[in-house]
Amino acid sequence: MEVLPGYTVGQILEAFWTTVQLTIFSAVGALILGTVLAAMRLAPVPMLNWIGTTYVNVVRNTPLTLIILFCSFGLAQTLGITFVDSNSPTSIEDSNFRLAVLGLTVYTASFVCETVRSGVNTVPLGQAEAARSLGLTFSQNLRIILLPQAFRAVLIPLGSVLIALTKNTTIASAIGVAEAALLMKEMIENTAALITVGAIFALGFVVLTLPLGLFFGWLGKRLAVAR
Repeated sequence: MEVLPGYTVGQILEAFWTTVQLTIFSAVGALILGTVLAAMRLAPVPMLNWIGTTYVNVVRNTPLTLIILFCSFGLAQTLGITFVDSNSPTSIEDSNFRLAVLGLTVYTASFVCETVRSGVNTVPLGQAEAARSLGLTFSQNLRIILLPQAFRAVLIPLGSVLIALTKNTTIASAIGVAEAALLMKEMIENTAALITVGAIFALGFVVLTLPLGLFFGWLGKRLAVAR
């Protein structure tokens, strides 16, 4: 079914499916990397503290567009790092997608790190001290005592980070990833129906992000740590 001349519902859904894939892969990567960075910032090792702090301060204050473009032009074109088989017929599309995921992961991880670290700071100091007195190492203390409570405490802020990530996927269009923003730009250029196209894609992003906010709000209240 055509929504506008030359554009069907299927094309719009396919573009949003690419947006969903970008969000999922980047969210998983950012959660892992962000948790590692938070552990580095909390570790009793000055060098790890410095590396984690430097990463967060530099990446968080660098525009996401610049990071995405660096992944495309710096890694792919200059250094030849593409994460794909060059003989594949879809190598360019696959490379752009994976480089976009890398850029989004690197950027979002800095926000996940600070969110997780703030959650760790909500855990009473006495619990960490009690764990140390029982002979638990820093990694055991972090894995068994601190992180489980920290994640429960920051589920709602993590949901906000995920919603921001979903909207930030539009930057991937800068390197040619065929997600929602790229199709929107093409439709506006070819049909000049600015209000109609804008309304369609605004509604699409609301459908993606509003349930996320409601779900994480419900989950955060349900799993909140009693103090």
